[in-house]
Amino acid sequence: MTDSRAAASPAPRRPSTSKPTGRPAHAQQAPWFVRAPNGLVRWLLAKGAPMGPNVAMTVVGRTSGQPRTFPVAVSPIDGRRYVIGAYGDVNWTRNLRAAGEATIRQGGSDLHVTAHELTPSEARTFYAEQLPGYIAHFPALGRVFGRLLFGAVAPEILHDPERAAATRPVFELRER
Repeated sequence: MTDSRAAASPAPRRPSTSKPTGRPAHAQQAPWFVRAPNGLVRWLLAKGAPMGPNVAMTVVGRTSGQPRTFPVAVSPIDGRRYVIGAYGDVNWTRNLRAAGEATIRQGGSDLHVTAHELTPSEARTFYAEQLPGYIAHFPALGRVFGRLLFGAVAPEILHDPERAAATRPVFELRER
């Protein structure tokens, strides 16, 4: 008996079209306690379960050319949708930057979007002015959770907009 997976040829690799960002080149990833439930969260989101600002985002991988789906939080601020690379320039941010587009699934519906990465100046303004105003509108428990999470893994998001802009990419998602 043969294993059909072994017989299948691997997908052709596409060269990366990622633009240099000035961010640290070393690989970054979300902390284990964020990654651990990703499979369950991804499944729940695919089934249309409401999970606050979290959506399933699908982006074509920059080297594999294969669709990659992962949970992210989309922040609606002033009539626009933003997604933050809160854990740095991780795989999904590099894939989104290279692809320039994605599909987000929320409440059982798919929405095709283009992704515009904010410039360092735009990102500084976002972290200094827009994000604090957005967080201030959360219910008390949401504000506490946000401050605890960001305080533990990315304190610059709350306290140092300049550093956050340099290390935490922000994308505006625009409907196609």
